[in-house]
Amino acid sequence: MNITFYGGAREVTGSMHLLTCGADRILLDCGMFQGRRKESELRNKTLPFSPKLITNMVLSHAHIDHSGRIPLLTKGPFYGRIICTRATADACEYLLLDSAHIHESDARYLNYKTVRSLLYQMKTSPGTQGVSKSDAKKIQSLLKKDQHELNVDVINNFLNKYCLEKITSIYTTEDVEQALTFFDGYPYNQSISIGKEMTCSFYDAGHILGSSITAIRSKENGRPVNVLYTGDIGRFDSPILNDPTLNFDEADRNVDLLIMESTYGNRFHDPMDDLKPKLRQIIHETYNRGGAVLIPAFAYGRTQELLYMLHELYNAGEVPLMPIYVDSPLATKITRVFGEHPEVFDTDTHKTFLERGQNPFFFEQVHFVSSVEESMALMRDETPHIVISASGMCEAGRILHHLRHKIHNPRHTILIVGFMAENTLGRRILELGQAYDVAGRTGPAPVVRFLNKEYPLKAHVVKIGGFSAHADRTEMLRFLKESNLHIKKIAVVHGEEEQALSFGKHLEDNGYSVAVPLPGETIVI
Repeated sequence: MNITFYGGAREVTGSMHLLTCGADRILLDCGMFQGRRKESELRNKTLPFSPKLITNMVLSHAHIDHSGRIPLLTKGPFYGRIICTRATADACEYLLLDSAHIHESDARYLNYKTVRSLLYQMKTSPGTQGVSKSDAKKIQSLLKKDQHELNVDVINNFLNKYCLEKITSIYTTEDVEQALTFFDGYPYNQSISIGKEMTCSFYDAGHILGSSITAIRSKENGRPVNVLYTGDIGRFDSPILNDPTLNFDEADRNVDLLIMESTYGNRFHDPMDDLKPKLRQIIHETYNRGGAVLIPAFAYGRTQELLYMLHELYNAGEVPLMPIYVDSPLATKITRVFGEHPEVFDTDTHKTFLERGQNPFFFEQVHFVSSVEESMALMRDETPHIVISASGMCEAGRILHHLRHKIHNPRHTILIVGFMAENTLGRRILELGQAYDVAGRTGPAPVVRFLNKEYPLKAHVVKIGGFSAHADRTEMLRFLKESNLHIKKIAVVHGEEEQALSFGKHLEDNGYSVAVPLPGETIVI
């Protein structure tokens, strides 16, 4: 048996590992790379193998950096199935369709800008600084059906007529609809056949709803071989979900290779008990400035965790009852998925809300924004409020437009509540905002460029690290030490190189045999 690490190796997105045993090839995750647009698009458009070679795929959880390239796999030819938990299958229906919509929208918008730029050049007279307002309005009327909808046919005609580079979507909505027919959802702790003399079982990873630690059992030359894949490991004592599994069935305890994430391999979270006081403080400070709190948050997991905690604060009367807007159609749908799977909620959630007849995620001050018109009106709202919007790393979605309207105003707060990968807009905002604060917020504000325009970063940027759905170094070591696993070797993945190498060294210092594979490297068991 061998395992090749095609993505998530010394990097934190694009999770993809190929397990080969005899004639079977089992793909562990098929995630999307996130980061610099052009580099990510190039990597995301192709797979490093032919889909027809894959026997089956096992999906650890629904986050796009683990699931986002599944539509490329199933365009195939792919003859296997996608094996995951039931909640993961339910969530992927919305997450993958949303991913396709974003890619299609981005491609249409970039093509629109290409054609608009050409027409502006054609209308610009020599010696003038740019196109006139009247000509700009005519061009916009030509390229748009109304204020929001692009005239795709007209734009495509210009692209073809003038031989302009046309941006195409990585995959389409139709590709996703086809991909969803390949999903098979299973409960935790059930043995599932995935190949010849090869089975897997899912254990709760505590990361997001439906996330799993996957135990794979196989035989090679008559000898049992066990591989355990953590996917992403959640935090202990976090709200809503159960803790990561520590008690594994006897058949899964002896592990030949543990494939383990390292997102926070050299970092430490704030204690869970500190989260509500810090959130309360930020809300009060922003409210007193008359500003809004903008929270870029993953639609799956982080949004629901924030709603849960805000619900607790509002019930206790600890913060002003500012309206809360969830401006993400995807987050609205995913919140319903949470409501459909109370069987995986932890005891505290049942006691705090469910046994009192309350829904943790729906309360009087929460408004779910659906239409573009509602979203645009909210962007112009200058009264104190809270906005939770995707995407979590500020790479796409409605959060970009909220930032465009408010990033330049010091009354507002941009609250970072999750991991920001390298080369994402979220990471730039965080680093520049923190540096500006360290400098005493004096002198010119740092400048952030997005949506093809530069904006001064005058809004306050605050990070609450404890909201992470990933275990930190201490919690990951706790998982290893307190579980009943007997591990021969650990392959450290899903972490930026510095984090992965540091965590690998920490594990070695604690007596474990460790490898930190490079992209494309193969480990033989």
